[in-house]
Amino acid sequence: LSLIHSIFRYYAGRKYPLPCDTRTITVRQCAKEMRVFSMNEQKILCGHIASDLCIRNVGILVCLFTGIRIGEVCALRWDDISLTERTLHIHQTMQRLQTDGTTMQEEGARTKVIVTTPKSRCSIRTIPIPEELVRILETVKGSACGYFLTGSEEKWVEPRTMQNHFKRLLKSCNIEDANYHALRHTFATRCVELGFDVKSLSEILGHANVNITLNRYVHPSMQLKQSNMQKLSQMIYVK
Repeated sequence: LSLIHSIFRYYAGRKYPLPCDTRTITVRQCAKEMRVFSMNEQKILCGHIASDLCIRNVGILVCLFTGIRIGEVCALRWDDISLTERTLHIHQTMQRLQTDGTTMQEEGARTKVIVTTPKSRCSIRTIPIPEELVRILETVKGSACGYFLTGSEEKWVEPRTMQNHFKRLLKSCNIEDANYHALRHTFATRCVELGFDVKSLSEILGHANVNITLNRYVHPSMQLKQSNMQKLSQMIYVK
């Protein structure tokens, strides 16, 4: 269907007559199950990072405990992090986009890396940083400036590179493979398990409303479900 849509757009762009319109045809897709790290997996991952506090590993830790996206951590600069106020300010994201290959700096290239403002105003936000994470950031900062993941004004780490590093880290930890976005899902789930109010969590994640947070990113564990169900025990009066 995607290929047919592309063919019809090609025809329409060249003013050829179209025999029909396929834009109203859709394919219903089942919602994919979101990958969330278990508490044990999270402990293993954090322990491995603690034994090797390279800046890319710290970047993974930042995502796991603030919920920021991979493009946001790649575009993050040290100027956006206030260790005194214990906050980080998200106002840019990095992504690799397709290009026609005519740009001077990437002649013939099919893609290019750009840094731009997030996709929505809600994604521009200031996030409090947990105290222990602030301590770790203080140990790795030194005289670094520029991009957070490189400490350089000229060099950056793009999302694709960060994704590959993350997958190698999971493999070395003997943790089942996952997409980088699983860090964001895990953060949201842990916050709910710890009793965060949903409005605060929604703003930290940069969502337009709490429904997005609840429906897409919150995945209660069986342990949390059991704990909630036990609250009903006091209402059972059968002797």
